[in-house]
Amino acid sequence: MTVEQNVLQQHSQKVSHGDLAEAVAFLTEKKAKVPQQDEATYYQTTQVGNDRYISVGSQADTSEYLPHPALPGAGPSQGDTNVIDLTGDDKDDLQRAIALSLEESSRAFRETGITDEEQAISRVLEASIAENKASLKRTHTEVWSDSPNPHDRKRMENCPVGLKNVGNTCWFSAVIQSLFNLLEFQRLVLHYSPPARVQDLPRNQKEHRNLPFMQELRNLFSLMVGSKRKYVDPSCAVEILKDAFKSSESQQQDVSEFTHKLLDWLEDAFQMKAEEDREGEKPKNPMVELFYGRFLAVGVLEGKKFENTEMFGQYPLQVNGFKDLHECLEAAMIEGEIESLHSSAENSAKSGQEHWFTELPPVLTFELSRFEFNQALGRPEKIHSKLEFPSMLYMDRYMDRNREITRIKREEIRRLKEHLTLLQQRLERYLSYGSGPKRFPLADVLQYAMEFTSSKPVCTSPVGDIDTSAPPGGTTGQLLSASSTAEQGPSTPPEGLALALALTPAPSTQQRVPIHKPFTQSRLPPDLPMHPAPRHITEEELQVLEGCLHRWRSEVENDTRDLQGSISRIHRTIELMYSDKSMMQVPYRLHAVLVHEGQANAGHYWAYIYDPHQRCWMKYNDISVTKSSWEELVRDSFGGYRNASAYCLMYINDKKPFLIEEEFNKETGQMLSGLDKLPPDLKAYVKEDNGLFDKEMEEWNTLQARKAQQEKLALAVATAATAAVAETTATTTSSQPMSTEPSTPDNSAPQQDPEYMEQPSPTDYSRHLQEDTERAISKAAAEQQEERSPEGLLTAAIKVEYTRLLRFSQEDTAPGSDYRLQHVIVYFIQNQAPKKILERTLLMQFADRNLGFNERCKSIMKVARAKLDLIKPEEINMEEYEMWHQDYRNFRETTIFLMIGLELFQKKSFVEALMYLIYSYQYNRELLVKGLYRGHDDELIGLYRRECLLKLNENAAGMFESGEEPEVSNGLSIMNELVVPCIPLLLVHDIEKDLVSVEDMRNRWCSYLGQEMEPNLQEKLTDFLPKLLDCSTEIKSFHDPPKLPTYSTLELVERYSRVMASLSRVPADGR
Repeated sequence: MTVEQNVLQQHSQKVSHGDLAEAVAFLTEKKAKVPQQDEATYYQTTQVGNDRYISVGSQADTSEYLPHPALPGAGPSQGDTNVIDLTGDDKDDLQRAIALSLEESSRAFRETGITDEEQAISRVLEASIAENKASLKRTHTEVWSDSPNPHDRKRMENCPVGLKNVGNTCWFSAVIQSLFNLLEFQRLVLHYSPPARVQDLPRNQKEHRNLPFMQELRNLFSLMVGSKRKYVDPSCAVEILKDAFKSSESQQQDVSEFTHKLLDWLEDAFQMKAEEDREGEKPKNPMVELFYGRFLAVGVLEGKKFENTEMFGQYPLQVNGFKDLHECLEAAMIEGEIESLHSSAENSAKSGQEHWFTELPPVLTFELSRFEFNQALGRPEKIHSKLEFPSMLYMDRYMDRNREITRIKREEIRRLKEHLTLLQQRLERYLSYGSGPKRFPLADVLQYAMEFTSSKPVCTSPVGDIDTSAPPGGTTGQLLSASSTAEQGPSTPPEGLALALALTPAPSTQQRVPIHKPFTQSRLPPDLPMHPAPRHITEEELQVLEGCLHRWRSEVENDTRDLQGSISRIHRTIELMYSDKSMMQVPYRLHAVLVHEGQANAGHYWAYIYDPHQRCWMKYNDISVTKSSWEELVRDSFGGYRNASAYCLMYINDKKPFLIEEEFNKETGQMLSGLDKLPPDLKAYVKEDNGLFDKEMEEWNTLQARKAQQEKLALAVATAATAAVAETTATTTSSQPMSTEPSTPDNSAPQQDPEYMEQPSPTDYSRHLQEDTERAISKAAAEQQEERSPEGLLTAAIKVEYTRLLRFSQEDTAPGSDYRLQHVIVYFIQNQAPKKILERTLLMQFADRNLGFNERCKSIMKVARAKLDLIKPEEINMEEYEMWHQDYRNFRETTIFLMIGLELFQKKSFVEALMYLIYSYQYNRELLVKGLYRGHDDELIGLYRRECLLKLNENAAGMFESGEEPEVSNGLSIMNELVVPCIPLLLVHDIEKDLVSVEDMRNRWCSYLGQEMEPNLQEKLTDFLPKLLDCSTEIKSFHDPPKLPTYSTLELVERYSRVMASLSRVPADGR
């Protein structure tokens, strides 16, 4: 919920307390303000690295979060009545608005049952959010701006190209990327040429519109193939679409509406070309063959049977009330009551129909209807319920050729579900037993009864000696018997009691009024049990009752288990109903998922598209194209988790690989890529655009070089001026006596702290270090007996800090609690760094300019900096000093490599984890050469390096065993690019466990020798095995180390501790 909505909700809630006038006044106030909070928290933009949609109020693109179209009744009619203008100062209008609102609330409650408070709050929020959108749209006109540095917009190698959002066009990007990644569709568009007869002058409106759009789509696709830019601008194609939708820029197009329109235009364009190419023959339209199928409608209308064949493109499915895609399809294939379809009764009044697919398109697209119109609130609402869909969809059960067997199976499923319902009802009686509002499992009820009967019998009432007749507080009680009175003894009633007695009839001589004693009369009996227990029960009764309860409980538990087992078996039977091979002959693999995040009238689109060559999912979010995973797709697409869910599913026939196969050169047999995929006209177009981009980068480089030269000249002039001033000052003050106070060093030559000791952010390491330093100063000041000079206090504080760090360095800690990461001095002490190195490092810590703002800290900082200035070059070897600090930087980097590698390993991302573990092992060995405590435990890193390689080897072998070409290629690619280059690293040090692991990997692949396999697999294996069996320890080629993120010390310590604590296997002697 945004800031505006929070404020509006608080004020609108006053409506329910009768303060409607104040709520309306708040909303109609032209200058109403919302609290100014951090915009970065609430307004997110779709820049690189940020895939969240742009919320209302984003300064980057306020049109991105806009109404969802194609929803009937989503907007107000122009002819609405009873509309009152509240933007002026007329108080009568305000009073009329209040009266009208109350009248509408009462009427709505009578008609719908929704309270006036709920409707008032809803109207207030809707009106305010709409006003906020309008005002923000007026004040923020910029859509999105490119980075001025063209190098930020340069494409990385063969990374997919994104599409720039040119103002409310995320729907365009999502659909176009999904179609572009259908390589057959991509080829059709790129190689489209307009009919020769219309190149000079289009004959009609369709040709005048479709042909220019086709040319712009070709240009766009060509840039997406061969551009040097990270993302390209689709404005030309989008401009042509605007007139077709007849909508303003402030409206966001629906994915399915745009896809319908796009396919219609493409169909028309290709139809013209097909008619020209096939004079006299029935033309074949490639768009129709690719995206359109046919189904047979079989039904009964008013007792008469009918059969119709219809064509379909995108198949619509309702989401509400269904849990998965098959349930949606089953419901969509059957309409009305269909019992009469299977009977010979011609006079039945029932009507209904079934749909059976006779021909499925290669590309099968489902529209998921995730909205419904709320009649009570008068607005569309998005359905956020969860809907699962598979990555592989078998369509056999919906085919006309399987009509009879499907009907049999459906009838069997219907019968099983009826039986399942009865069993669930019986099970519910066992699990929710009782007749009152609170119900419990019957087995638990019997258990409670058994516990009650077996409790210790007590004859004394738990409230036996509490005077229940005496009201609390010392007021008048009931008259007791004479015996009770005698026990109590005489007493004098208080004033309040005397007044009450005066108004009460006089008691008899045998009765008197007792005094209530809450502390004595409320005391519980000493033998009262902890639990309730039966008062009177014989041993025989107890034995009979316990025996019955035991027997009944066993019977209930057995019945419950039997029912649960029967229910599970029925569920399993239903799940496997279509799992036989005869019903798995029409496989469709999920190609793309178009996701919508937001509400029915506002949101953002992006797409998940499967890359069959990299065997991973890619996320296309406007200009951002990133690797993703099935888990992320499920989280964002199934729904029920947040406001994101799939709106469109695109499946492709898994038996038609031409849809996603790359194109090959007919002469050389080489796969075409980049500009080689383009026809001559588009190749020239892309080269021209790349030339412009290269020129832009050259101009930028020239401009930056000129700026750098100017800065150098300015710096040289400033340095010369500073030197002249310093010389003049020295001449003027040379005759003056030297001050005994330590001088403050010149700011022009500050002390250079190591990068891990000097951080600009107060939340980074410097803040942590600053707190430690100030704590040491405070402790030293508290321990001193008399007032010391700043120099004495500095010495004492350094001693306090050194003592603390020395204690840390001597402690035995678990592997996850490494004090070396917390402070460089601990690392230096454990590795016996020279005393001068320790002293200078501690002085640097206390000389921090950000140390503190009180006078004591300032004086200590000045003394520390003065002492640093007094250190002569011959007193400390600065090269050695830098070497020690460089070793510590290397130690931190090695830790980060290890930490990220272990995290990825635990996530089973073995490909990504390998490089981190490899480099952490290599760098760690270089550190350990200098000393035992210079690095981490090499056995730990070696263990996970081996495990990662073994996992990759196992996965690659499994891919090879599948025998499928893409799987085999991917498996061998993993071995050639990752595993084989790492084998020399395991062989070079002659570590037994590493040698055994290498032998295990080689034996796995050698075991395939002699087995029967396809000739192409045998050829690939023969080519691969020599690389794997190479015993050379020479490292021929290797990947560059991954770029490491920056961590503050606290972040590094916490993450490292967390990952080490979660490891399942840590060597016993690990540090």
